[in-house]
Amino acid sequence: MIEVTDVTKRYGGVVALDGVSLSVPDGASLGLVGTNGAGKTTLFRLLVGHETPDAGTVRVAGVDPTAGTRVRERVGYLPEDAGFQPALTGSEVLGYYADMSGVEAPRVETLLSVVGLEGAGDRRVGGYSNGMNRRLGLATALLGDPDVLLLDEPTAGLDPGGVDAFNRVVERVREERDVTVVLSTHVLSEVEALCDRVAVLDDGQLRTVGTVEEVVRAAGDAVTITAGYADEATRSSVTETVRAAVPEASLTARTTDLELAVERDRVNDALAAVVETDPESVSVDEPGLEAAVRRTVSNGGERA
Repeated sequence: MIEVTDVTKRYGGVVALDGVSLSVPDGASLGLVGTNGAGKTTLFRLLVGHETPDAGTVRVAGVDPTAGTRVRERVGYLPEDAGFQPALTGSEVLGYYADMSGVEAPRVETLLSVVGLEGAGDRRVGGYSNGMNRRLGLATALLGDPDVLLLDEPTAGLDPGGVDAFNRVVERVREERDVTVVLSTHVLSEVEALCDRVAVLDDGQLRTVGTVEEVVRAAGDAVTITAGYADEATRSSVTETVRAAVPEASLTARTTDLELAVERDRVNDALAAVVETDPESVSVDEPGLEAAVRRTVSNGGERA
């Protein structure tokens, strides 16, 4: 349903995407994760045709995203900064977008129910909570009954209740419709709950992609210990001490942090060695998606 092939995108001297290739099967749900500046929003803008690649090709539902109405008929997009006129009611907002999309009016009321706003259609949007606004945005993205649904940081800034309500709607949509979903988020628990695949972007490059289980397995069954030091010089000075104490550990240096990936049966020995170096902080990450993503990104950094 989505094919991105060797795509590069630059903004002046900044390379936002560097030779990215990504394939999303029909009906799949992909979580796109990475730190701020990793290239997630740029990739989304390419997928909806708001930008064109400097090199490579992008196809969504078999169509070039810059093909105008042909893509808009197939793709629903919820941007991170979607906002609506506060004086309009929820029904009026949907009606406006329905008119632009050529969607019949009865579908507006149906979609309000789908996103859990059936009792709020006559209320002005200015009185909506953040969570209600995000669900209204999702309703606008669903107006054309799209084949592909692109959600860019859809729960950013929401409280836990708002996150849960939004995610329940997405789950319902996936159960009831044959739609391919791409979700950009910093919340890895959302990826585990909503997605069957995950792609990790870092510094404009695609570090890994696969099912959630494959990405976790590829990162290994190691436990990650992260020790934080006062400054980079201190971290550098203790690196060889830790390496000598736990030679089988995989060490990664990232500015003031030293990360150790060790097998479970060596965790206590590794912790003891780290504590001897008097770090300012120590954390332990068990194997899982969060640890796998962190380790995947770390492997793109400076090897100690």
